[in-house]
Amino acid sequence: MTCSLRLTIGLFAVLTQGVSGIGDDNVPVSIPAVGETLQAADTLERDVDVATDAQDCLVGLRWTPADFTIRCEAAEKDRGDLLLRFDSPIDTGNKVNDNVSMEWYVARNKQRQPVAARAVVIVHESGRGMTVGRIFAKGLNAQGLHTFLIHLPGYGNRRSETSGKVEFILSGMKQAIADVRRAKDVVVSLPFVEHDVVGVQGTSLGGFVTSTVAGLDRGYGRVFVLLAGGNLADVVQSGNKDAAKIRSQLEAIGITGEQIRELSRPIEPLRLAHRIDADNLWLYSGKYDDVVPPASSFALAEAAKLPDGHHVELFADHYSGVVYLPLIIQEIRRKMDD
Repeated sequence: MTCSLRLTIGLFAVLTQGVSGIGDDNVPVSIPAVGETLQAADTLERDVDVATDAQDCLVGLRWTPADFTIRCEAAEKDRGDLLLRFDSPIDTGNKVNDNVSMEWYVARNKQRQPVAARAVVIVHESGRGMTVGRIFAKGLNAQGLHTFLIHLPGYGNRRSETSGKVEFILSGMKQAIADVRRAKDVVVSLPFVEHDVVGVQGTSLGGFVTSTVAGLDRGYGRVFVLLAGGNLADVVQSGNKDAAKIRSQLEAIGITGEQIRELSRPIEPLRLAHRIDADNLWLYSGKYDDVVPPASSFALAEAAKLPDGHHVELFADHYSGVVYLPLIIQEIRRKMDD
């Protein structure tokens, strides 16, 4: 079932309203230093799905779990407190692209000291500036959570000579799915982060990635998908604006119709939607969205069997939905406490 939301507060209030974190005498007194390294290990589940198509999809997305290193670097101005780097589980042969980058916005109390708190990984939209992603990262951090903005392949610190080439868009999403899942194991390896529940939030492009991650296994305890859904090939072939731009670029290099469907099939969220923990996923779609048509979001909600109240239909299109972000941020904060 869908329901509507009303904007009740200003975005400025959400981004500037600090809350007190809950201290713990047993937590460290500082975050890792620049240059420090930490060790982590993949916890990816490798169960067998009885559905043949789903199992084929899982085999294509999974990697062999391994130990890996987290490297701490200085954050850029207004880009969090620390920059975390780690190797992508998927080796494309491009060292710049395969060195995953994630901005850590540390939860702090009123005295600006780091505190123990739950965490949310933020998966940004397709815009190069990752503007909406940073709104979520900063807004949820202001609400007392640790937040981590992951740079998807070809974005931010992962830009290289192949970045932006349309032929790598869909294959890049496969790597993104692996990176976002590994990010959870990065987060729980850090001091101050409470391990019991880690959330993930994705918008538009990031929402499609997040939807598939939610079906990969149940590593994330809370999942929030904004302006995305399923039937990725249909979105590329019939969506307007951003989707139409991608479609035109693909057509320019001879990729059309059934080829688009075949390229998107390995990362299609609906193939794994029945595996999603429906009680802990919330989907926000735009009633007038012509980039990701409502049918895409409804398809995911139906395939995942989302309970009443878990699919929220906003009275907005793909871009005007930004006015709902303050309320969505507060709603995510509440659900992270449940």
